[in-house]
Amino acid sequence: MLKIVGYTDRPSARPGERLDFKVSCEGGGSAFDARIVRLICGDDGPASPGYKAIPVDAKVNGSYPGRKQAVDAGSYMLVKQPATFLSSAGFTMAAIVQGHWIDKEAPQTIIACHDVSQAGSTRGVTLCLDRSGAGAVTVGDGRGQITLGTGRPLASKRWYLLAASYDATDRRLVVIQRPLERQFGEPDHSDGSAVIPFTLPDLTAATITVGASLIPGQAGRRQSQHHFDGKVEAPALYAGYLDPLRISHPSWASVPCIARWDFSRDMAAKSVKDQSGNGHDAELVNLPTRAVTGSNWHSETTNWRERPDLYGAIHFHCDDLYDMGWATDFAWTLPDDLASGIYACELTIPGGGEDILPFFVLPPKGKVTASVALLASTYTYLAYANSHHGYEDALSEVCYGALLELGPAEQFLKERRDFGVSLYDRHRDGSGSSYSSWLRPILNTRPKRAIWNFNADLHITDWLHAIGQPYDIITDDRIHAEGVELLKNYRCVIAGTHPEYHTTQMLDAFERYQKDGGRLIYLGGNGFYWRIATNPEWPAAIEVRRGEAGTRCYELPPGERYHAFSGEFGGLWRSQGRAPQKVFGVGFVTEGFDASSYYVRLADSFDPRAAFIFDGIGADERIGDFGILGGAAGLELDAADPELGTPSHALILAKSVEHSNTFLLTPEELLAGFPGLDAIENDRCRAEVVFFETPSGGAVFSTGSIGWSSALAHNKYDNNVSRMTLNVLRRFLDPERFG
Repeated sequence: MLKIVGYTDRPSARPGERLDFKVSCEGGGSAFDARIVRLICGDDGPASPGYKAIPVDAKVNGSYPGRKQAVDAGSYMLVKQPATFLSSAGFTMAAIVQGHWIDKEAPQTIIACHDVSQAGSTRGVTLCLDRSGAGAVTVGDGRGQITLGTGRPLASKRWYLLAASYDATDRRLVVIQRPLERQFGEPDHSDGSAVIPFTLPDLTAATITVGASLIPGQAGRRQSQHHFDGKVEAPALYAGYLDPLRISHPSWASVPCIARWDFSRDMAAKSVKDQSGNGHDAELVNLPTRAVTGSNWHSETTNWRERPDLYGAIHFHCDDLYDMGWATDFAWTLPDDLASGIYACELTIPGGGEDILPFFVLPPKGKVTASVALLASTYTYLAYANSHHGYEDALSEVCYGALLELGPAEQFLKERRDFGVSLYDRHRDGSGSSYSSWLRPILNTRPKRAIWNFNADLHITDWLHAIGQPYDIITDDRIHAEGVELLKNYRCVIAGTHPEYHTTQMLDAFERYQKDGGRLIYLGGNGFYWRIATNPEWPAAIEVRRGEAGTRCYELPPGERYHAFSGEFGGLWRSQGRAPQKVFGVGFVTEGFDASSYYVRLADSFDPRAAFIFDGIGADERIGDFGILGGAAGLELDAADPELGTPSHALILAKSVEHSNTFLLTPEELLAGFPGLDAIENDRCRAEVVFFETPSGGAVFSTGSIGWSSALAHNKYDNNVSRMTLNVLRRFLDPERFG
């Protein structure tokens, strides 16, 4: 298990900007050491160039007191100001709910109104599901509490009206659950009724929450518990007793309203306005899922913007996490003369234990300090952040063609789901995850980890240092914010091994850069694949809505495939007319993780236009028949497709061969299933190297394989993969126009 973990408050910074570092000694250490380094190579495997880091003389280098910092995972809604809840007048609580994890065997809060000023306080009332999954209400007077349930567990993923009411005159408490659509043989309602043995106290400063209840946390922090896993719609509180059997909707009542909330309004907002007019506005904590279908949705539209009234629910999860909320242990204002690059803070504790927190330093805004920029795919790193998919998916070992091996980070995350999930995971209630945030330790975006994403991209920085090529680092998040202005002054931009996730603004920037004569080198596979969205109210997060196409580990329900953040339709860029072949010449066609292979030259490689690429390379050479992965063509592969936009004048220089039957065509390549979908029987399962010029004097070179960069360092960087890449880079940095 990991003994020390941490994170920075954002992934990228510029000289003069401040980074906050937040650290937790999970093993309970009393102190830790911090050291800033510039990362050159992160791969410390036996066949790799080795871990390489250059120490940086930074003021923050030194020792710091350690402590274990608490985690509060799980989403809920918190009313910002305390409310007055007069039990002496009676009350009614109601909501429409759809449970997704009924057999949880733990209480699940729907609405809580509590005094949480003291630890262990039972003063308050909670509308909830009891441990059996049945609708219930819990009341307490500060000395004790009772729970009254309906005795009938909810059916999973079915809508119910859940309500509880208290008559202060005779201390009678009633709770009811009513299915909104009855099934054959099902009662029209289940209820419970009892006279409670104590008088409920008035609450003049009650904390109201929806989706979880609160208890006092460490160091004055909030701590949530009893999370509801499912959808909540139209929660409401009323002053006075209402017969729950007469309630048909939480928003329709004949007694004064204390508070009610309409989740169909302000879909992208972090705050939720109280519709009662009493000012009980609320904020959402830990980013629950919005733009989900409500109880009244019956396929009238699949776009929440057309009928927001049909999307009046929020889906809460016990493993949602937006902000770990840890205290800052130290902060570093980046020196004005700090060179652009990939940096990290090495954290160590006495007796063993290490975490390495990467961050990306861009040049000063409006300036370039090198003629080439390397893209750090921060949004793709974020999409895979703390992924559990590899060991939770029963098909993983089949796809990998090998037994899984869990390293220390995977073992830690397997036990610590409170570190949040990735966009590849299902929540504990079975629903697909749509959000991922930077504000937590991201343990698989680290050096000394598997050759994937971040650690694979460090093979490119290692190669750039080996050939003596100066470079700037740019990042997804900054391209999204600044657009083509960030790209336009670079003669060449290198996209790394796996730039998979992009916003509309990012694609616009790359297209504009290319049309204006920019030169693009794409050294990866499965790039520019999924559309994502961002939101200034949740600036550290990205959102994805996976739909009916693409290689995916879950599919969101019908009606929930438009982003809540932006209102844009989610899914593949290919499905929206912006296939990567249009800009980069190639797009995703297959994947396999058992073994990598090599390329053979094709006829186009002997075209005079491509002569500079193959300078020093023999006509019959196998390209990339070596490397850390065993070959340069592996993991995920891209190929050309004129129908999807590969330019007609593009040269297809080489293709990969001899892949195994674990490589299968991607779903979007198929109109129907048929025999012969694997690489042994289907020649379409291959990577292709593509080159073409653009009308404005620019050019594009794409290798079509995540594994390409893993072969750069072979034989001390003296090999045909390195030579081809260097030939292209030198010509792309030459100011002479193409064409």
